[in-house]
Amino acid sequence: MSLPSVKEPLLNEISGTDQIQVRLPKKIPESLRRTKAINIPNLDETQIIRHFHHLSQRNFGIDTGIYPLGSCTMKYNPKINEEIASWPQFSCLHPHQHKSTVQGTLQMMYELENMLSKLTGMDAFTLQPAAGAHGEFLGMLLARAYHKKNNDSKRVDVITPDTSHGTNPASISMAGFNVVEIPSTEEGTVDVSLLKKTVSERTACFMLTNPNTLGIFESDILEIADIVHDAGGLLYYDGANMNAIMGKVRPGDMGFDIVHLNLHKTFSSPHGGGGPGSGPIGVSKRLIPFLPVPRIQKEKDTYGFTYDHSESVGKIKGFYGNVDVLLRAYTYILMMGANGLQKASEIAVLNANYLKKKILEKPGFDLPYRDLRKHEFVLSAEELRKKKKIRAMDVAKRLLDYGVHPPTMYFPLIVKEALMIEPTETEPKNALDEYAQILHKIASEDAEIVKSAPSNTVVGRVDEVNATRNPVLTWKQIKKSEK
Repeated sequence: MSLPSVKEPLLNEISGTDQIQVRLPKKIPESLRRTKAINIPNLDETQIIRHFHHLSQRNFGIDTGIYPLGSCTMKYNPKINEEIASWPQFSCLHPHQHKSTVQGTLQMMYELENMLSKLTGMDAFTLQPAAGAHGEFLGMLLARAYHKKNNDSKRVDVITPDTSHGTNPASISMAGFNVVEIPSTEEGTVDVSLLKKTVSERTACFMLTNPNTLGIFESDILEIADIVHDAGGLLYYDGANMNAIMGKVRPGDMGFDIVHLNLHKTFSSPHGGGGPGSGPIGVSKRLIPFLPVPRIQKEKDTYGFTYDHSESVGKIKGFYGNVDVLLRAYTYILMMGANGLQKASEIAVLNANYLKKKILEKPGFDLPYRDLRKHEFVLSAEELRKKKKIRAMDVAKRLLDYGVHPPTMYFPLIVKEALMIEPTETEPKNALDEYAQILHKIASEDAEIVKSAPSNTVVGRVDEVNATRNPVLTWKQIKKSEK
């Protein structure tokens, strides 16, 4: 268990009474000098450095401990990736430089497109999208352009299962399509018979994650692809869960026409820091003409860009994508190799199933739907809610008291009191054992202790309802008389 936290004081609270002597240049005119002392903390350099250093030590990240957010793939990012991304040969480039001065970067991007095509079974890739949801939106624009070219304007529906990621319906709507959601079977997979009844001449696309958000592989995927294609629709692959199948099976071989990948998840640049991200889109041959411009091209030994694509959906991002994330992914793939990527997926699946079994050895949590999972699994804390009135949110907040990061909560919506856990391949066995032990302990604790958690963090249990209704979005210095 982590030690009780000590609240870090604000700078104005540690400000000393002795004035710090600041020598101003004698040439500053009196008219530019202040007549009143400015209301800022009175600190020397040592105090300020210590303050911010202490704050930095309170940050929690993948370098600090296990970070098992489901469907987020918060895997360890090898430091060699960061080192290379910081090299001035890359970090100091300007997007308006002449192509002759950036041949190495263009070569890297060109080769990365080819690598991703081979990994997914797609015929071409664009690296422009800045995030997964951005890639989803582009995928929908490509589907719209494809059907428009075929004079098939009546295709306005995009089907998605009830296990889909939350951004899927948003991307569908933003692209001007109707969202058609279909419920899953009792096993947590696509209901094939219902899909057959749902597809029609209005179907533009079926958006699917495989394995799905429950961590279950859609074993009927080949039949699903045939159903969608026979109806004239396209099959879209949400690559959020690609970490489970790298080197084992390719979306293109499953029948997908459009694929997006989250380089900031699957390929080692965790996105918990707020960005930047990268969500490249791959397509089958018939959709290549619609890819955004510019496209990277190679002529003999020279790399450059081409805008010569009259059917392109246009430009979807300034310049050519988030190059620093692309570079990290490129480095990661080269270091891992084909065998290494396959091994990563195998261990990710092993870790998830081991942790799942370990947690379920003792009462407290249930596993709805099919038992065998891939890289992640979704537990239900419904039993705790019924017996002790402990919610999934309470469990997550209590995990903070033990110094570990909670999993994703309340998603997917089809699982009551959901806790969605993805340990990834980079966590050792002892970390998984410890996480399971902590969950067992929480399940056996007094309900009031869990429901009042966290109790030893800098910030305790917050009033979430009031915070939502009355958000305070700016900081105001409170005088002692107002406390």
